[in-house]
Amino acid sequence: MPGFVEITPWHWAGFIICVLIFLALDLGLFHRHARVVKFKEAAAWSAVWFALAMAFAGAMAHWRGREEAVQFTTGYIIELSLSLDNILVIALIFAWFRVPIQFQHRLLFWGILGALVMRGVMIAAGVELINQFNWVLYVFGAFLVFTGVKMLFSGKETMQPEKNLALRLARKIFAVSPDLDGQKYFTRLDGRFALTPLALVLLLVETTDLIFAVDSVPAVFSVTRKAFIVFTSNIFAIIGLRSLYFLLAGALGYFRYLKIGLSFVLAFIGVKMLLDPHGQEPKGFQVEIPTSVSLMTVATIIVIAIVLSVMVAEREKRTGAGNSSKP
Repeated sequence: MPGFVEITPWHWAGFIICVLIFLALDLGLFHRHARVVKFKEAAAWSAVWFALAMAFAGAMAHWRGREEAVQFTTGYIIELSLSLDNILVIALIFAWFRVPIQFQHRLLFWGILGALVMRGVMIAAGVELINQFNWVLYVFGAFLVFTGVKMLFSGKETMQPEKNLALRLARKIFAVSPDLDGQKYFTRLDGRFALTPLALVLLLVETTDLIFAVDSVPAVFSVTRKAFIVFTSNIFAIIGLRSLYFLLAGALGYFRYLKIGLSFVLAFIGVKMLLDPHGQEPKGFQVEIPTSVSLMTVATIIVIAIVLSVMVAEREKRTGAGNSSKP
């Protein structure tokens, strides 16, 4: 077995360069022109991104040890799970603005590119904050529990873009074209610079992701404090979000218990962070929950929520079909 490899700035740079190359190939080669992403293509790309994430976990196990590989996998699964709620909101945004389906992939590309930058900044700030003030982990834990409980009792998602502060500011500062100009984000309106509706959608997607990151980034700190693992697990989950959107967006209506499952995931992660905020061996009132147990718990909650949703949807479908056949 090779020796333990220290993470250096070269590893950070190499990972970021690889991600940028993948994204450039995606937009510049595979999706150069606006088009509809079909289900089979979305499924294939979802499988590719998942396989790459698992290959990265295997590399982590080889060079950094099994524990860090499990931490990465757990962080990835947590981020991927929480991204499902993000997909639902993005679908609502696209429906509200009536975004043509052929423009949605490019919108998600630029939205995710911005999300990568925001996540990187938030993770760097979070790591520095934790290093300076350990007690902030208790704040993260309490916030996640609160968010989970709030999500559990919140009503059905509604789209109210007129309340988005960034959107309101953009409309005050810039002229906005009433119509699309192909896949462009900027155009000319009465001879002056103007935003297109797609630019407003992109702005809304970015600010929505920022809101979701407030939950998801602290969640990974319950698994590890290592910035490289937190960052890479976030990035792998985010870059697979586009294909996952096209794979699941049309079927999200069936996943009625998904939000309940995600609320339990957030609450569990928050409780874990409160019980063992420093991620070390139990001291005093600290209770250690192994990372492998966290991984199995999160995965089990999400699987149960999805299976129950599908079972209930299928039962209602059969019942509805039976009732409609009656005279």
